[in-house]
Amino acid sequence: MLTPNAASVPASAVVPAVRRPVAAVFRGLIASAAATGVVIECALGSVPVVLSFFTVWSNIAVAIVLALSARRAWTGRPPLPALWTGGALLCVSVVGLVFHLILANGSSEFNQAAEIAKLTGGRAVANQLLHTVTPVGTALDWLLLTLPGALRWRHAAQWLAAPAAYLAFALIRGALLSPDAPTRYTYPFLDVTEYGYGGVATNALVLGLAFYALGLVIVGLDRVRPAVRGRENRISSQGAGGLK
Repeated sequence: MLTPNAASVPASAVVPAVRRPVAAVFRGLIASAAATGVVIECALGSVPVVLSFFTVWSNIAVAIVLALSARRAWTGRPPLPALWTGGALLCVSVVGLVFHLILANGSSEFNQAAEIAKLTGGRAVANQLLHTVTPVGTALDWLLLTLPGALRWRHAAQWLAAPAAYLAFALIRGALLSPDAPTRYTYPFLDVTEYGYGGVATNALVLGLAFYALGLVIVGLDRVRPAVRGRENRISSQGAGGLK
């Protein structure tokens, strides 16, 4: 039975905080890459238009989540909830996959390879940061610097709230803009003028199922992937107990 004094002892006095500077620095770099890409896009384009893309939404989420995770790793605090970190990973992974497999793929029905090839200077840098660097970096952080087993199967369904919210936003925005607006619909597969609401609903359903399937894959991998051994990945010190 705990005495009043024992009950008031903070957990940090029992299990010492373990700082993880390598994880903190790496996460800080990825968060900075995401933020830099968004800032460049906003500086070179129309801010309301830039903020209308799911790519930007996802990279803002990565910047916030990984910046907070970096701070926690640096100070030895517990990690963020897996629902947050896994959600950011899923969204930015979809950004990278859709870009490279659909939009930048010359054989895709929705390809924009010609327009992408014309990007130069800051826009080309931002494009690489937002579509390649942050998805790859976020995935590496999860695989190498995050302990496995925190994700749950229900998370795959909960993560669908993000693309669902974006779909509603994109369709409402498109309906409110004039038909001759150059960026009325942010992605070709959401263009109601081209495909109608039925076609867009079909495209959204396919992408939604892909989101869910990828979410299940991420959760499944999280349950079987091994923890990378080493001091950086221990959640307690050698003398704090048996859980390492």
